[in-house]
Amino acid sequence: MEIIKKILIIIILVFAIVLIGAYFMPKTYSIEREITINKSVDSVFNYVKYLKNQNEFSVWANIDPKMKSTYKGTDGNVGSISAWESDVKEVGVGEQEITKIIDNKRIDFALRFKKPMEDTADGFMSTEAVTANQTKVKWGINGVIPYPMNIMLPMMKLDQMIGNDLQKGLENLKNKMEN
Repeated sequence: MEIIKKILIIIILVFAIVLIGAYFMPKTYSIEREITINKSVDSVFNYVKYLKNQNEFSVWANIDPKMKSTYKGTDGNVGSISAWESDVKEVGVGEQEITKIIDNKRIDFALRFKKPMEDTADGFMSTEAVTANQTKVKWGINGVIPYPMNIMLPMMKLDQMIGNDLQKGLENLKNKMEN
């Protein structure tokens, strides 16, 4: 009986340490990648602002060729929504809504993931003229991982996992725009 008490105390202490540690861990993440494309800023912006076009360079949209996509609203305008459904776990079910547009500069999105797990995040794509025929494009995603799940944030390696997909998507965009 004494040994069971000691095991229980150890389990409770470990659990308490994890919860206390999670309290002090970051709860937010912000991941950004950028690339320079040899096209004018208006040409690049007018391509990326359309949700249908994003499916042509996004890594996630290309994972499942059988992914079902639907669109609501006027594409390329605030309030337009792109929804997707896939049986492939890495793609899942969700939607993206344009929440703000600053012409030739930035487009903001609300991302709502429904499967394999429910979550929300904010995303953006920004364009900035480097020269008359060169544009720096940034793509980013920001989100919150609630307490106490945030204890796993350092182990999840989100910057590497999501960042690699953002970078590959930007490389796909560069290839599409320059060819």
